Amino acid sequence: MNRLTVHHAVYDTLADWETGHATAHLARAGYEIRTVGPTLEPVRSIGGLRIQPDLALDDVHPEDSSLLILPGADLWDTSDDLAPFARKARAFLAAGVPVAAICGATAGLAREGLLDDRDHTSAVSFYLAATGYGGGERYVDADAVRDRGLITAGPTEPVAFAREILGLLSVYEGEVLDAWYRLFHDSDVEAYAVLEKAGTGR
Repeated sequence: MNRLTVHHAVYDTLADWETGHATAHLARAGYEIRTVGPTLEPVRSIGGLRIQPDLALDDVHPEDSSLLILPGADLWDTSDDLAPFARKARAFLAAGVPVAAICGATAGLAREGLLDDRDHTSAVSFYLAATGYGGGERYVDADAVRDRGLITAGPTEPVAFAREILGLLSVYEGEVLDAWYRLFHDSDVEAYAVLEKAGTGR
């Protein structure tokens, strides 16, 4: 497995704000972020950013990756266009390669049955319940949840989402990870000193 490649799904209406903390700090830690579209055709985010995918979904394989990130998008709830990304997530998890899903992507994974037997979270419990999935008893009311290689978070928690990703890939650990979260989530100035001491204060 290439431990320094992270695959980031991109598709029309993707939510720009949900993955930036994670990708920026992964890149600073030496990871290559490769964008994955439905095809190689450009896509446009919900904020109007035009993104040229590095790879088409069919050309992405778990053995070439250390993580698949699935951001939210309006299309998760308005069509079945993104279902192939949920199926790709199933392949990743089956191969033991982690997946991180936020916002609408959690509903896509719910429809794929990937949340039925894992602790998870999302925007609110009834949002996932509307998918008809069978994992309601495993829903956790938390900012972000990690269980058996799958990270989930709601749309208002990009920093908590990033914290779980950075912890999972051991980019930051222990008090450094805690300080990173306190700085970017809580604007805790004292946390910056911890990061500076660890050589990660940026």
